[in-house]
Amino acid sequence: MECDEWRGKLDAYLDGELEPAEAAALGAHLRGCARCAAEALERVQLKRSVASAGRRYEPRPAFRAKVALRGAKPRREIGWQWGVLAMPALVVLVVSIVASLHQARDNARRQHVYSELADLHVAALASATPVDVLSSDRHTVKPWFQGKIPFAFNLPDLQGSQFALLGGRLAYFAQTPGAHLIYQLRKHEISVFIFPDSGAETTGLPSGAAHALSFNVESWTQDGLRYFVIGDANAGDIEALSQLLRASR
Repeated sequence: MECDEWRGKLDAYLDGELEPAEAAALGAHLRGCARCAAEALERVQLKRSVASAGRRYEPRPAFRAKVALRGAKPRREIGWQWGVLAMPALVVLVVSIVASLHQARDNARRQHVYSELADLHVAALASATPVDVLSSDRHTVKPWFQGKIPFAFNLPDLQGSQFALLGGRLAYFAQTPGAHLIYQLRKHEISVFIFPDSGAETTGLPSGAAHALSFNVESWTQDGLRYFVIGDANAGDIEALSQLLRASR
């Protein structure tokens, strides 16, 4: 109902005929409603086309002088210029709204992916056998994945760090096989998931730190692979492990 009410005032808004307070309120509505903003843009484009056509067939001054009525007042322009001038601003407004919608969609997709991985993390830790290869030696864990996943990866040397490698297991996300490594930090277990960065679920996924289902998450793309680090450790510890993984080339 609110949109219907505002749409009835779009033409007056574009022609600059609304009271300042009402124009400000409608402008605020357009910034939050992509549908009304798109309709406003269509109307501005229509007004600009009509104004352009009117100028194209404008009579010459000599002809105007012949048909001008004595004492007739000059015609008042009815706000087409305002609509034309408003065009760039409205385009920026619509583009910003569309960008916000895309950002919201990307954030929702990222949260969905992180929630799925958080479930895999919890399921692994709750299992009687959290890992398929039990070893703290990266030279034992890494070769175990050969032939089981369609890519190779490097593991960091943890000597001198607070982290300990517990082992690894196969993981499947969106029907894609990947590596699931489990690290320990004091009393916290942290999962590291590695998948090819070619699946529909992960391609173009925003990188960076996030929070999902009470877990801290860090994600990035490197050498064609997508890394996810997730656990109940604090964000600084998640970032520290992520930095070790990034450096393991």
